[in-house]
Amino acid sequence: MSLFQTLFRTKQIDHLQHEAKHETGFVKALGPWQLTFLGIGAIIGTGIFVLTGTTAANHTGPALVLSFTISGIGCLFAGLCYAEYAAMIPTAGSAYTYAYASLGEFLAWIIGWDLILEYLFASATVAVGWSGYAVKFLHNFGVDIPPALCSSPLVFNHGVWTQSGALFNLPAVLVCLAATVLLVIGISESARFNNVIVIIKLAVIVLFILCGSSYIDTHNWVPFIPENTGRFGEYGWSGILTGAGVIFFAYIGFDAVSTAAQESKNPQRDMPFGILGSLLLCTILYILVSLVLTGIVPFKELAVPAPVALAIDRAGEGLRWLGPLVQLGAIAGLSSVVLVMMMGQPRIFFSMAKDGLLPKRFAQLHPKFGTPHVTTIVTGLFAALMAGVLPIGVLGELVSIGTLLAFTIVCLSILVLRKTRPNVDRPFRCPFLPWIPIAGALVCLAQMIALPFDTWIRLIVWLAIGLAIYFFYGIRHSRLNSPSKS
Repeated sequence: MSLFQTLFRTKQIDHLQHEAKHETGFVKALGPWQLTFLGIGAIIGTGIFVLTGTTAANHTGPALVLSFTISGIGCLFAGLCYAEYAAMIPTAGSAYTYAYASLGEFLAWIIGWDLILEYLFASATVAVGWSGYAVKFLHNFGVDIPPALCSSPLVFNHGVWTQSGALFNLPAVLVCLAATVLLVIGISESARFNNVIVIIKLAVIVLFILCGSSYIDTHNWVPFIPENTGRFGEYGWSGILTGAGVIFFAYIGFDAVSTAAQESKNPQRDMPFGILGSLLLCTILYILVSLVLTGIVPFKELAVPAPVALAIDRAGEGLRWLGPLVQLGAIAGLSSVVLVMMMGQPRIFFSMAKDGLLPKRFAQLHPKFGTPHVTTIVTGLFAALMAGVLPIGVLGELVSIGTLLAFTIVCLSILVLRKTRPNVDRPFRCPFLPWIPIAGALVCLAQMIALPFDTWIRLIVWLAIGLAIYFFYGIRHSRLNSPSKS
């Protein structure tokens, strides 16, 4: 077999389907609503509690609602492709496995390695955000954590790394370790915990929408699309498009639902429901929060770390009672994001190890809990380390570019698989081919191009490390080296 044939050999879909059905030690405990709540748990967090304000103030004005709509439509395109794959190949590997079945082993490795940027770095990023809200919440009760123990020791400004004087971000480390323990104990326990905190944050958001709507001043919506300042991305339609790219981070996470496919009771029906249902509900909530937020506070004043809290303060005494609940909702929201992101990464490692591309130990399941405990612990320790020492800006940009690359490959690979495997049973079919996958790939590529050059350099370095691992280990130990597995 030539090197080209080796790099682009694919796994048979019927073999993948057999593995998903018969060769799993995972506990099948998740129904459609639990999967939907996992998606909501992963999506609603930093985007709605932080990015809404800064995006409105710097890019969109009241037209933030249009940016959320555009970004949501782009994610919907990718979500429809994910839903077809998840129903057809219900395995824990998510986009990695989808690429293995359609584009070949080499590209599957790249996307699997790339997904680490999304899940591992996302959990670390949100843990840092969780730390900020937790420190403020504890302050309300007279508990103050020293700055040296709740900040990153490293700062990255204008391409230069400096030391902040802090030791490490203790709350961020602790939330990562707590999520690790919960995920090792079991998926059903993790899902129940996620359901509780999702209900808390949904209740807080709905309360803000219902109660805050009484304090809207429609004059704050005029002009709805502020005139462009003369610079691209500062208001006007270019600002709306730039805003869509910035708040894309708010939608990251729905794809994590696909990593729980082997723990779903009926993946052919439940996976599309969970993926698309969580996307739809979150988009509606984002739009409503945007309208209330910009209706209460003039958009230029929203460039603050906690815009929802600012809106409550501006509403006056009539809404002040909601302030502590919003802080609690933010903490709950970010907790569930950390949990679901850290759930996704070990299952990617598990699938790669089962294919021989990583050491076999990564494919072990806990004999009692039925969870990939080895990779969960590895993921948790690395996430805690990064959350403890790295600044949130660097982590966030890596998450965005890793996710966008994964979405692009999934959108394109669905076209390849429809062409090469047209007769495979597809319980759910992405509609309007080839237009939706093409549109999804273009939207994601456009947002990747808009990211800073430094982020691209980090992506290239990260992929280079991954390629070294693949060519020194993965290609030699691949299960496809055995004809019976091809």
